[in-house]
Amino acid sequence: MRAVFEGLFDRVRPPFEEGGKFRWAWPLHEGAETFFLTPGEKTESGAHVRDQMDMKRLMIFVVYALVPCILMGWYNIGNQAFLAEGLANQTWMDCLIRGGTAMFPIIMVSYMAGGAAELLFCIVRDHEINEGFLVTGILFPLTLPPTIPLWMVAAGIIFGVVIGKEVFGGVGMNILNPALTARAFVFFTYPAEISGAKIWDVAGPQAGQGHIANQWFGTNGAALSVDAYSGATPLLATANGPAGGDSVAILAQNNWGWMDMFMGSIPGSMGEVSAAAAIVGAMFLVVTRIASLRIMVGAVLGVVAMASLLNVLAGPESVAMMTLPPHYHLVMGGFAFGAVFMATDPCSSAATPRGRWIYGFMIGVLVVIIRVLNPAYPEGTMLAILFMNVFAPLIDHYVVKASTRRRIARMAA
Repeated sequence: MRAVFEGLFDRVRPPFEEGGKFRWAWPLHEGAETFFLTPGEKTESGAHVRDQMDMKRLMIFVVYALVPCILMGWYNIGNQAFLAEGLANQTWMDCLIRGGTAMFPIIMVSYMAGGAAELLFCIVRDHEINEGFLVTGILFPLTLPPTIPLWMVAAGIIFGVVIGKEVFGGVGMNILNPALTARAFVFFTYPAEISGAKIWDVAGPQAGQGHIANQWFGTNGAALSVDAYSGATPLLATANGPAGGDSVAILAQNNWGWMDMFMGSIPGSMGEVSAAAAIVGAMFLVVTRIASLRIMVGAVLGVVAMASLLNVLAGPESVAMMTLPPHYHLVMGGFAFGAVFMATDPCSSAATPRGRWIYGFMIGVLVVIIRVLNPAYPEGTMLAILFMNVFAPLIDHYVVKASTRRRIARMAA
């Protein structure tokens, strides 16, 4: 089979090489060839580190790690749709079929629109297509609600690719995570479409106005009024709780227990709801040494430390979110997903070992601060990671500077 592909690409290569009439489309040919085959140019001599792990294999491993989140989100979308219609005890196959009709179009639009933007920049700059988009193209849709219009998906991923990565020079030069940049663009540009109770309401004016809701919930579901159910996500319900309220009791009133949020059987973004699925992906990334365990553990420690402090400071007039225990913060919203797949992005995170501890810890701290102290934005993971992306080079700078001072002191002694 390898020989067949090699022969095919060898026959069609000449028009794409220097002097050929399709030389402008060389990135397209090169991208297709390296997708099926290993790159033709390899190091043969000199002081090089030789490893079986190339960029293509590294990126596809991240996609493998995302499979548990994709499968759980796939099932949960269908399950939540049936619950919204008042239909319980549906089979897992029914839920998968129902969820797939919402999830797959969003993923496909993300890959097609973002891939087109990536290809355009490759042609203009005459460089190869980087495999990093394999990850960006799937991470972004997993952070979205299933009812988001497809044109917003296209607008968001194009913004993330162009503004989040290409304007900085491409892969390896970006200071912000492209997938999170895309989500931030959609969130702040179209906040009503990506957050709050509205995204899970299958009744009302949204049905039939370009939303995919009427396609995956079905016409029967769109005719039902489920306002009582569409209390949105656990984070929003807790953030809207009365002053001095008990956050755990508020969640219990909505029949959301810790295990429900850990497993992901709750309303939320398509791939972020299950902390259990994110942990499975984290174990794969750590074992393959693709993602930094320091960043993940640092983020968890930051959440535990800040949430515990706010629990102690909570009073009778405090917002209900201040009473939310640390172990609830860890499984609510997109924290687990963000800490595993977003914060560990090697291009936009800290690079030094000590810097990764600091970087991860501060992400955890900021997640809790934003959730608790900003009532207009109960989910803080996206902003926390983007904020620390900006400060990651500064953290590394001072870590290296401190290490240099210690070495000079040892040499002087």
